[in-house]
Amino acid sequence: MTDAADAALAEQYESYPYPQRDPRDEARRLIVGSPSHLREVDHWIFAGRRPAVAPLRALVAGGGSGDATVMLAQQMTTAGRAGDVTWLDRSGSARKIAEARVAARNLGNVIFREASILDLPGSGLGPFDYIDCCGVLHHLPDPLDGLRALVSVLAPGGGLGLMVYAPHGRTGVYMMQDALRLLAPPGEAPPQRVDIAKRLWRQMPETAWLRRNPWITDHVKGGDAGIYDLLLNPRDVAFTVPALAALIDAAGLEIRCLVEPFRYDPDSFLSDPRLRERTARLSFIERAALAEAAAGNMGIHVAYCVRKGEAPPPPAWDDPDSIPILRELEGPKLAAQIPRDGVLRVSADGLTVPITLPRLGSAIVARIDGTRTMGDIRDELTELGIAPDAFARDYAATAAALERVNRMLLKAR
Repeated sequence: MTDAADAALAEQYESYPYPQRDPRDEARRLIVGSPSHLREVDHWIFAGRRPAVAPLRALVAGGGSGDATVMLAQQMTTAGRAGDVTWLDRSGSARKIAEARVAARNLGNVIFREASILDLPGSGLGPFDYIDCCGVLHHLPDPLDGLRALVSVLAPGGGLGLMVYAPHGRTGVYMMQDALRLLAPPGEAPPQRVDIAKRLWRQMPETAWLRRNPWITDHVKGGDAGIYDLLLNPRDVAFTVPALAALIDAAGLEIRCLVEPFRYDPDSFLSDPRLRERTARLSFIERAALAEAAAGNMGIHVAYCVRKGEAPPPPAWDDPDSIPILRELEGPKLAAQIPRDGVLRVSADGLTVPITLPRLGSAIVARIDGTRTMGDIRDELTELGIAPDAFARDYAATAAALERVNRMLLKAR
């Protein structure tokens, strides 16, 4: 990576480590998200089958100021999970911030390596059971080279969590970038370019598409680092679903999940029977592409992937020994929010869709605490007079509905 754009990228992230973070904030909050939430990794990569006692070796490739590193390392520590998280990035400025955040939490399971992801083959690092690459591939001269470098250090049976930009939800961003290339050429010093970007944003007319895009906020809420990364980035390539799928396939990988699944299902918002007749004929990628194009609000794509031929069987929801768990939710609180008609309304970037739960959905959800097995929940409800076949039917329907919104997952054994 030695072209002019890459040199400018290196200068950018030294001047403005991204995302903009203050280590003092670690005392009051943990930033969580996708990919790399530990419960998502256990479910979407390993289908809840990888033993929790097995040490997890993770790599955060392009670790930046530390969001994914801190999240995963903290979640592993809290859960008492053995293993470590390796932060990898070229930016010394970002490393200082990430190290300070890790120190603020007294995390002893993080390793720091300052290097490019293209240095991974032959580096002696790895193999890693899980690799996070969030917001990096779309900045590389050749994203496929970068993805193949990651695959070279992936352990057998392991998986990756990827995030890349998506075009439709970023409407207005590339127009603003075009304008700033004229007013703040890449050859100028980063602070000067940021100043011009702020001035231009204040003067952009109401007709500017970025002003009409409520889902992109880095230039408003992300500080100077957010402005630079969004509007002044020297290389920023967005991927449609088909383009991302082709990239993943070329690297010898297959998609396990696009997060959140309901957003990539056009039937989430298309109720017309004649339209559904046609969506039923489409492949998984075609359905996801239709949802992306029709909704128009996806600014990123998050994909969990494994090597072709290495995908584990689907999560065993019908296994009495499996342990359901909720992602960032408490069972009793969620159960109390379920309306009497059983229809939850879930929103994502302005899109609201109904999620229908069965009659026993509330009773099932109320008992999910990360310790009870499916068999435990079944037995409790059976003692209350619920027929086993009714429980099995409603448990499967509850799991299917909440897995679609990435909320009900299977815990590592």
